[in-house]
Amino acid sequence: MVAAFLPALHQPLPKALIIDCDPGVDDAIALFLAFATDLPILGITTVAGNVPLPLTYRNARNLCALAGRLALPVFAGCPRPMMRSLATAEDIHGATGLQGADLPESTAAKPSQHAVDFLIQQLLTASDPIAIAALGPLTNLAVALIQCPQIAENIDQLVIMGGAMGQGNITPSAEFNIYVDPHAAQVVLSAGIPTTLITLDTTHQVLTTPARLAAIRALNNPVSIAAAGMLSFYGQNDLHRYGLAGGPLHDPCVIAYLLAPELFTARPVNIAVETAGEHTIGRTVVDWYGDRPSAAVQVIETVDADSVYALLIEALGRFSV
Repeated sequence: MVAAFLPALHQPLPKALIIDCDPGVDDAIALFLAFATDLPILGITTVAGNVPLPLTYRNARNLCALAGRLALPVFAGCPRPMMRSLATAEDIHGATGLQGADLPESTAAKPSQHAVDFLIQQLLTASDPIAIAALGPLTNLAVALIQCPQIAENIDQLVIMGGAMGQGNITPSAEFNIYVDPHAAQVVLSAGIPTTLITLDTTHQVLTTPARLAAIRALNNPVSIAAAGMLSFYGQNDLHRYGLAGGPLHDPCVIAYLLAPELFTARPVNIAVETAGEHTIGRTVVDWYGDRPSAAVQVIETVDADSVYALLIEALGRFSV
């Protein structure tokens, strides 16, 4: 029988990684953390979410340009959820999605391949299983799984930022990423993929306090200056709404988990996504205490927030001044 509470196992870095995202300020910080470390990124796929797809695609490309990763391919994906109208979060991230940063315009060539096709191609042809970091709505991955279900067999691990067991952040019930495309989330979470879900209950433990923000600003390189500018704006609504000591840092927790899973504790669970409730659509329904012999999902419960932030600050310091 699996213990009720487990520290996430120390494991080697993924042999290959795809980052699916909707930049978004916290996506930007997550990308910076990934760029500064030894994660072997095959490509970045973008989806509509925090802002519409043309902006998430442009933002991902420009973040690569700022960080000196022009050779890293970025693919545009799905422009809307599978069955719902798109909800966005400009009030949190600003009109462009990256309020507070002045980014260079990327000069990299634009791949013509759709993000869903890239996911399928990579997962069908890879010699080793691929890890996926999912930082936004799960539309791209769900569509890929519907088109080609066998790709699930070649996903080494899927780490998702999404869901809430307590209070949601777009409705009282739901977290934003899952709410935007709950049908996609249900497809992905029921696909039998080894999955780690990092919910608001965890990310609200990782806060951009004034002292942490000052430490990022003091690094004084182009990436840290952009990060500090974005984080100065980002999270202010949450800070006032929830009475937190700083804005919560959601998406970087996914990259931190891939780099240092021992900083987190997790529990294997059975989980479903509400796709029809008038007041609860997008809710992640977790069965904490039921039988779970075949549960493919583990939900993160706790995090060493000081160590996550230390990891982030050290990584941001690696960029050239």
